[in-house]
Amino acid sequence: MENLPDISPFQKRFEEIDSLMAEPDFFQDQRKVARLSREHQKLNRLLESHDRLAEVGKQLVEHRAIIDDPDSEEAFAELAREELTGLEEQLETARQEILTAMIPPDPSDSRNTVLEIRAGTGGEEAGLFAADLYRMYCRFVEKRGWKIEPLGASESESGGFKQVVFLVSGEEAYKSLKFESGVHRVQRIPLTETNGRIHTSAATVAVLPEAEEVDIQIDPKDLDISVCRASGPGGQSVNTTDSAVQITHLPTNITVTCADERSQLKNKNKALKVLRSRLLKMKEEEERAKYAADRKSQVGSGDRSERIRTYNFPQSRVTDHRIGLSLHSLPQFMDGEIGDLLVALQSADRETKIREILNPSAER
Repeated sequence: MENLPDISPFQKRFEEIDSLMAEPDFFQDQRKVARLSREHQKLNRLLESHDRLAEVGKQLVEHRAIIDDPDSEEAFAELAREELTGLEEQLETARQEILTAMIPPDPSDSRNTVLEIRAGTGGEEAGLFAADLYRMYCRFVEKRGWKIEPLGASESESGGFKQVVFLVSGEEAYKSLKFESGVHRVQRIPLTETNGRIHTSAATVAVLPEAEEVDIQIDPKDLDISVCRASGPGGQSVNTTDSAVQITHLPTNITVTCADERSQLKNKNKALKVLRSRLLKMKEEEERAKYAADRKSQVGSGDRSERIRTYNFPQSRVTDHRIGLSLHSLPQFMDGEIGDLLVALQSADRETKIREILNPSAER
């Protein structure tokens, strides 16, 4: 079919999985069963779409031949013209289905996700903005019917966050939120500003796929674990026992601290959960770098130095710079109504990947 890549490798892979699923011991590894079953279903949909595309293409050729044939009866030619538009739409639908199915899957899409929000430039105002982002994501998660589990937080003097880390559990949570990684910039008049001047500050968001012990094996010898007293701005909520846990992964020098719980064991388990997620993210990025150069135009590359979005409070506008989309509904956005933008980011990413499939030799 014109301007459509060869699907024979997908047909071959479908047959390979068919053979694997027919082996007597196939169902002994349930994780492998789930992974291959999902891949098998996706490939089956691709092949069905390809068959439908071929059939519609054949009908289009026949209809155009009737229309162009001067000897065709007018009634038949008119009927062919009436059906032509519908067939062309079916052809394009099947074509898009095939291209979408050919996009390599992100194995982490089905996972829960760990979010880390850190105050950036802007002092106390950055900490307040980090807290606003945390509430925004909490409201979004709540409206989705998902769950949030706090994993650690460090409050600022003004009631914001220097850092807050939490786990989002829900169907395809990572797929929905992975494009939130990056620098979020805010423009507004701080409450402490007496002259009405607009200040600019920022917070960084990191989105990590939740890792399980089977994904990342950590050698206890590689960990430096220390216990200390939790610190904070004051108040009854401060943990006054020596239960705060700090874990440093020596090979990568990644350090995670958790002081949410009064139990050392609970804090240690939460810190390990964050550490595994960071190591999984690092592992995935290294693997991607082995096989393909990073795409500069890729939506949601996860580069935390990249300014991805601006929240302009005086103009009630939020702008995502990666896709050039502005929404003039900032209060609703900050109340968790971020779904439309997340869908737009996913669509832009899908279009980028489809262009790469159609033109794999293009410069990146």
